[in-house]
Amino acid sequence: MRRLDRRDPDGRNHPAAVRRFAFAFAVLAGLAATATAGSWALIEALAAGRIYASLDDLKPARAGLVLGSAKLIRNYVGNPFFRNRIDAAAALFKSGKVEYLIVSGSQAGGGRPRGGYDEPADMRDALIVAGVPAARIYRDYAGFRTLDSIVRAKEVFGQDRVIVVSQSFHLSRALFLAARKGLDDDGFAAKDPPLRFGVRTKLREIAARVLALLDVAIGAEPRYLGQHVQLGVDSPT
Repeated sequence: MRRLDRRDPDGRNHPAAVRRFAFAFAVLAGLAATATAGSWALIEALAAGRIYASLDDLKPARAGLVLGSAKLIRNYVGNPFFRNRIDAAAALFKSGKVEYLIVSGSQAGGGRPRGGYDEPADMRDALIVAGVPAARIYRDYAGFRTLDSIVRAKEVFGQDRVIVVSQSFHLSRALFLAARKGLDDDGFAAKDPPLRFGVRTKLREIAARVLALLDVAIGAEPRYLGQHVQLGVDSPT
């Protein structure tokens, strides 16, 4: 009796079928690589000229928007992305380029137990230590994604233009999203951390840029909006 296996009824292999599968896989992989590279290049191009490394070149705005980052990373090591964003945001405020700072991020684990985090609270605390008055810092707890933070700065905090603070690779995506939402935001670049800290984050950015294009294509909106907050009128929470 002929043993059943992945052969045709005559018992012969099908190298042509294998070649077709390999060709289809190669085409799909090529399309994915092209889409990824295209997304990166498009977002870089559309954000060009809006990211500043020098405070002297920035036009003032009423508020700066500090994009969220965890204070600690694996093994409870201080996160240099967080530290550098705090340094940049404090310098931005002290330069007089902004009157207020909105720190936007998310939280997990009430009371920050082991494994929990509270990005807005941690950023606010660090900014106060850096010399920014508490009354000038507003926390946004619904900054679940960059899109949410950007749109909420307008829809919740009433700002048509903010200076966004993050690392330059992140700012490109943030400013792309802002422009697609009709906002006139600029970016102030925090320092990049040493390469050993940034590889995983920048790899995630590749997928995040593809997702940003999809968000724009489908008209994605923030998960939450909520009650309006007037800077300088409503007390920071």
